[in-house]
Amino acid sequence: MKSFEIPSYFRSDLVSKVKLARKVADPRKRDFTPSKLDFGKVNVLLARHFGFCYGVENAIEISYRAISENPGKRIFLLSQMIHNQAVNEDLESLGIRFLMDTYGNELIPLSEVTTDDVVITPAFGTTIEMEAELTNRGIQLEKYNTTCPFVEKVWNRSTKLGNDDYTVIIHGKPKHEETRATFSHAKQNAKSFVVTDMQETELLCAFIEGNKPWSTFFEVFEETRGSVGFDPEKDLQRVGVVNQTTMLASDTQAIADRVKLAMQRKFGEEQIKNHFADTRDTLCYATNENQQATLELLKNKADLAIVIGGANSSNTSHLVELCEEKVKTYFIQSEEDLISENEIRFFDLHEQKQMVESNYLPEVEHPTIIITSGASCPDSLLERVMTKILNYYQIDKNVEIAVDEMSAELSRYE
Repeated sequence: MKSFEIPSYFRSDLVSKVKLARKVADPRKRDFTPSKLDFGKVNVLLARHFGFCYGVENAIEISYRAISENPGKRIFLLSQMIHNQAVNEDLESLGIRFLMDTYGNELIPLSEVTTDDVVITPAFGTTIEMEAELTNRGIQLEKYNTTCPFVEKVWNRSTKLGNDDYTVIIHGKPKHEETRATFSHAKQNAKSFVVTDMQETELLCAFIEGNKPWSTFFEVFEETRGSVGFDPEKDLQRVGVVNQTTMLASDTQAIADRVKLAMQRKFGEEQIKNHFADTRDTLCYATNENQQATLELLKNKADLAIVIGGANSSNTSHLVELCEEKVKTYFIQSEEDLISENEIRFFDLHEQKQMVESNYLPEVEHPTIIITSGASCPDSLLERVMTKILNYYQIDKNVEIAVDEMSAELSRYE
């Protein structure tokens, strides 16, 4: 896989050593068991896969190249490049400004952008409408387009579905940048509709299976969930499911399976290929690997889980949800949220706000702590979090020694 040039302060020699040891022992990525670091007084479990994915490193490389290639020019990002506070703040410190917030609200009027300015498209992509508006203003978007290739793969798949006369059902968060962009691209060639979760999918299937009258469809769903002129009775005869790439892959697959079952019940097994398109090839490999690694990680007994990532990061929030089912979990943005060994600041997904809690470290002898991060979290940030936690336990084993021991243990099974 391509190696990207990103600022060295986003990398971690320690984490790189762990990842390299795992890669050498398991080059085909078949082993999803966690990396176990024994520090004597405390054990740390690191997920097999975590941190920057291909799309994020690609976006970072392009963004920092745009800065170096355009001294003296104004540089804008359409919105946050990725959902990580540290990365976005670093870009801002270097002079980059954001045109919109994560919900598409204007921060800087587009009328202020001139043909002499540089505009970067974020990793989530952008809408057809925004592309057109900027192009009409003479802004060149091609050179610094950081849209993730796997997001573009979803767009291409949506186009094919539309060309084959299928309606595109998008599993995603309606207000998320990526879902808004995918919906915009999909509706150019296909009738399109967004569902958030299985609960909404069950409601959708109730209409398809005839358990709810079509006349009440828009009493259940907002009309903005569908493309212009969306007629559910007509447009839900032939469908395919794609997703916001940062959603849980297992959730997307379950939603696709449920929609397929509804079409089987309505049209019969022998006609299913005429009414349901198999689209599982749009699932993002990195999101899938991170989630599989987290599930494998949670098979181990642990006393605490720390998940690191931006509070508005979709893929990180799903890792938090998985961990919460098994162990006490805190969702933090950086080592600064570890206020002390007695207090932690964290983002509560359910309350959707920052909170502070006391006595968060497990009061057991030789605790095991899970540490992992989302796809937009720098490895250096995870190292700083781990180091701070280890300092609370006043470990007497050098961190490098613990990593070397882990590597030696892996080499026994090569």
